Amino acid sequence: MQPTTAEEFAHLAQELELVSAADLQTAWAELGGHNVPVEDLGNHLLRREVITGYQLDRLRRGDRRGYFFGSAKILYQVGAGSFARVYRAVNVNNGTMLAVKVLRNRFTQDAEKCRWFRREGEMGRLVRHPNICAIEDVGQENNSIYITMEFVEGQTLRELIKIRGAIDPGRAINLLDQMCGGLEYAHRRGMTHGDIKASNVLVSSVGQVKLVDFGLARIDADTADKALGNTKTDKGENLRTLDYATLEKLAGMKDDGIRSDIYFLGTMGYIALSGASALVESRDRAVRADPRRYTSVVPLHTRAPGVPRDIIDVINRMMHLDPMERFQTVSDARRALEPLLEKYPIGTGLTGTDHAAATGAQAAGEAATVAEPPPANPSKKRAIMLVETTGRAQQQLKDFFGKLGFRVLLTENPQRALARFSTTPLPADCLVISTQSLGDEAIDAFNKLTTDPFFSQVPAILLVGQKQRELVEKAVLDERRRVLVTPFHTRQITDMLGELVGESG
Repeated sequence: MQPTTAEEFAHLAQELELVSAADLQTAWAELGGHNVPVEDLGNHLLRREVITGYQLDRLRRGDRRGYFFGSAKILYQVGAGSFARVYRAVNVNNGTMLAVKVLRNRFTQDAEKCRWFRREGEMGRLVRHPNICAIEDVGQENNSIYITMEFVEGQTLRELIKIRGAIDPGRAINLLDQMCGGLEYAHRRGMTHGDIKASNVLVSSVGQVKLVDFGLARIDADTADKALGNTKTDKGENLRTLDYATLEKLAGMKDDGIRSDIYFLGTMGYIALSGASALVESRDRAVRADPRRYTSVVPLHTRAPGVPRDIIDVINRMMHLDPMERFQTVSDARRALEPLLEKYPIGTGLTGTDHAAATGAQAAGEAATVAEPPPANPSKKRAIMLVETTGRAQQQLKDFFGKLGFRVLLTENPQRALARFSTTPLPADCLVISTQSLGDEAIDAFNKLTTDPFFSQVPAILLVGQKQRELVEKAVLDERRRVLVTPFHTRQITDMLGELVGESG
């Protein structure tokens, strides 16, 4: 039942063990008593980080489920796929951060899919490698099956490419080599991935690769066969997605898990080096089952003409349509990458010729200066990271900035935003922090950008509401950090963004 009073809201939150008696006692004292609107109590607990925006929304609706999975307390949703939703959570026993993958409700009545989801989670618990996301627990809460795993502070390869475009050859090779490391370990233990794609490759804030969703492709096995016109499905052997099944049918090599993994590993190198997907991306199963999707791939040297030929040759061999012409094992592919790792250091942005020339100049005692390569896509949309906790305000601001031509990344936690902006490359072109529900917490995060030299190059805007104008005086400003009081005219924000990050996309 939806709570209609602050007392009912408090009782529900305490009963569900989301808040303590001490938390509520403090809240009542600071709010001046119990006779306050439900919204005031909820927003107060949110500002004090006693509860999260995700928990607040569910409490307002009167939801009694979805807060805990085993020892994991859900903080907020971070992603969603075809088969599961992914949440950030905290282990209530030791305070460590976790990711929780919960099978979607529509699959909970499918015994076969539930069995595979559980089985792959249990198998994943046995796989421990620095480049594979570690699974901690598999279980069931009410009717929901879940898997808990380590939380990786960073972003997927897909998100990284959307924000930054193509990355320099040295870093791309390094990421690819780390993927090979995780796959090599798994293959030696008889475990193929079956669903390598950019959204299943996590890149941490320090540049470490973590592969996720090992073997979970088998949930889609029967659907893949039906889309390809196979009337008989052997669920014990069909362990690949529609993408894998289409590739293997084209090559005439069914259940070719290792070499199919290698092909899709090559597509990860392709997207990292070019900033574009090798295969036409679509949710339409007819498109994904069309073999022309594989026979019409634009050559990498056409998409990324500045990438050295020896790197392209390795990627092309990984992606050869004839599986006999690919590397036959991931270890073979990794050996081909070894000399490239040394030849093209991370961050140089150099071609092989340029690198040799620069090295020679330095050896001769000359000051060799290499210009940064131009962006892979000059017309690419600028990105903004927005810190706001309330769903309605998030949507309004997202729509507003979207109309200005910006892509918007959302987060509820200012400290998480600072952590994201402590990485290289930066996750967005500008950080926008709203004080609406965060108050002084927003000010503290904003001021850290100005006072901490580590964030000196991060452009930021503090949005302050009319009723919070006193917060303006607390903000520390400089040429990269600005304040804007709402409501504001569109021209004000466009001029400010123009000065901070240049013209939008």
